[in-house]
Amino acid sequence: MKTKQLVLTALLIALGVVLPMAFHAIPNGGSLFSPMHIPVLICGLTTGPLTGLVCGAVTPILSSVLTGMPPAARLPGMVVELAVYGLVSGLMMKLLKNNKSFKKIYIALIVAMLCGRIAGGLVNALVLNAGNYTLKMWVTGYFVTGIAGIVTHLLIVPVVVRALQKANLTSV
Repeated sequence: MKTKQLVLTALLIALGVVLPMAFHAIPNGGSLFSPMHIPVLICGLTTGPLTGLVCGAVTPILSSVLTGMPPAARLPGMVVELAVYGLVSGLMMKLLKNNKSFKKIYIALIVAMLCGRIAGGLVNALVLNAGNYTLKMWVTGYFVTGIAGIVTHLLIVPVVVRALQKANLTSV
C-alpha cells in the first residue's frame, strides 16, 4: 500500500467519526443524511477496494466507541453496509474502463450504494431481526427514510472524488 492511500484512508476514517457529530446537531440528521457513508464511499472510490473495505468496517466501530453513534444495536448492520460500500466502490472503479469521468464515478457509487443496502438489509433480516424483518421495513429504512442521504451522496461524493482525482490524490 502506498503512503498516500494510508494517509487518505486515515483522514477519511477520522472524517467519518467527526462528520456525523455535526449532523446530529440537526434533529434526525444522522438518520436522514447518513453522513458517515460519505467518507467511506469517497475512500473506496479514491483509494481502492481493500482500503475502502477497511474504512467501511473501522469507521462505524471507532465512531460507536468514541461517540456512541451508531448505537450498539445498529452497529453490526452498519459495519457490513459500510464495508460493502468501500469494497464495491473500489472494485467498480478498478473494473470500469472509462478513465476518470463522472460517469464512471456515478456508476461505481450507485452500484456500491445498492450492494451496501442489500448487505445491510440481509444482516438485519438474517441475524439481527431474524424472522421479524420485512421487505417493507428494508425499503422504508434504506430508501424512504434515507432519500435525503441518497441525494446528498449523489451530489457531494462525485464532486469530491473528481477534485481528489484532479489533485492527483487518488490511487484508483
